Amino acid sequence: MDPLGARSQFVEVQNLPTWDQPQGVQDEVDGENLLMEEDDQLTNQLNSLESPFPFRQDINSKIVLFNGDVALLNCTAIVNTSNETLTDKNPVSDSIHRYSGPELRDELLKLKGCRTGEAKMTEGFNLAARFIIHTVGPKYKAKYRTAAESSLYSCYRNVMQLAKEHAMASVGFCVVSTVKRAYPLEDATHIALRTVRRFLENHGENIEMVVFAVSDVEEPVYRKLMPLYYPCSKKEERIGLPLLPADIGNAEGEPVVPERQIRIAEKPGNLEGELKKLVRCWALTKADYVQYRKLVGEVLVLVVFLHSYNRWLCRARAEDLSDIAALKALYQTGVDLCGRTVMVVVGRNIPVTLIDMEKALLYFIHVMDHITVKEYVMVYFHTLTGEHNHLDTDFLKKLYDIVDAKFKKNLRAIYFVHPTFRSKVNVLSSSTQM
Repeated sequence: MDPLGARSQFVEVQNLPTWDQPQGVQDEVDGENLLMEEDDQLTNQLNSLESPFPFRQDINSKIVLFNGDVALLNCTAIVNTSNETLTDKNPVSDSIHRYSGPELRDELLKLKGCRTGEAKMTEGFNLAARFIIHTVGPKYKAKYRTAAESSLYSCYRNVMQLAKEHAMASVGFCVVSTVKRAYPLEDATHIALRTVRRFLENHGENIEMVVFAVSDVEEPVYRKLMPLYYPCSKKEERIGLPLLPADIGNAEGEPVVPERQIRIAEKPGNLEGELKKLVRCWALTKADYVQYRKLVGEVLVLVVFLHSYNRWLCRARAEDLSDIAALKALYQTGVDLCGRTVMVVVGRNIPVTLIDMEKALLYFIHVMDHITVKEYVMVYFHTLTGEHNHLDTDFLKKLYDIVDAKFKKNLRAIYFVHPTFRSKVNVLSSSTQM
């Protein structure tokens, strides 16, 4: 209510029903239709299983499903889904711009775009929300589904991370994937719900409310899937268990490809020379598996701490690098026990003699630019490489000369797995030249 007594168009999130409150008779019917409780024998079997998303009333009390315009929410921050230049024309962005006023467009120009999966923040201007967090969802192609899943996860995760870093009490999410980007709504909803759930479990002690603002089309999908990730009772938890998808992500909700699973097993100590242990799980052939099992616990040596950079970065953002991305030679695989991003390089997936190595260099810069703003480590697998996979010292020297200072400053360690004598000589030669 404004001072003159007129009803405000904005919505107070504190007045919205949270997910732990009864949703009405119709919702109960819908829930029964969705969950379709089976016979007593199946129920008894489910009772013995533990759900990865157990009933948590404390988490449910922070969740709101709101059918309406995210731009109207009076919360600490709302989320805007846009494109890489932050100029996308979609119903969510259009509404946010309409209510926030022309100052927002001027502020967005200062951000100089936003990469897919990233999140950037501006003031809310004339909105009831104090901030707007802008993020860019991926363009979906079935051929690159894994990459799209990882990018969409990053959107939700990075928004929540900004909310935590800026001590925000409440966040209002739109559906971060517009129709133009062709992301299947149900698949996107799974990622959204589980990512937020995991963040609240692990890092959300100070976040009081997360609102999912949906349209008439999106609401039925959210109502269908929310009981799987936010069950309102032990019974709902058990019944929803067999309806969960096969891939429910890792402990942070991040999509996991089995052959990419890798983690630092021991908490790193002094980074100035200690040896680290690396435990890895690698889904290759049976013989490879046996070999890796034998190598679990092997002590690996910390090899090395790792002008025209902006020009290379601009090229990397402009060129089509999908052929290099398809090699799956470089990817992020979560964090170590110190919270540092772990990046993996698979040597045998780099056919040095068959690809344009300059494009490979551009792809490395494209992927790593936003990773290197914080501390990170790299793990290089030299396993099963051949002559056509060997990176020469000239390429490594060129890479070192080109990359920005943050690459070197924030790189905490490189782990070299299964080095050969030749690779050891090349690394030693490169490190002395650098």
